[in-house]
Amino acid sequence: MAVSDEQIEQIKDMFADLGGLSTRKMMGGLAIYHEGTVFALLHSSGQLYLKGADGYGEELEALGSTRWSYQKKDSGKEVKMPYWTLPESALDDPEEACTLARAALARL
Repeated sequence: MAVSDEQIEQIKDMFADLGGLSTRKMMGGLAIYHEGTVFALLHSSGQLYLKGADGYGEELEALGSTRWSYQKKDSGKEVKMPYWTLPESALDDPEEACTLARAALARL
């Protein structure tokens, strides 16, 4: 299921204080950019992920985030992506979401 225009607007509202925000639909989901750098993804399932580069993923885990992973169809091997769920507390708090996004961007 592809992301909706309503979901895209919610993402833009959530991260509005960052400025320089743009999005691009891809593979049913949405890449979220700040000044041309991808810092988050909205999966087609509706799950929002922040990029956890340079050790930031472990900090997100400490806040209750989980890492995005999936099973390869051909081998069954688990593939771990460099993205972690946005902590539950930030889903309804744009200020916290932007603080976490700024920390993610600082590591890219």
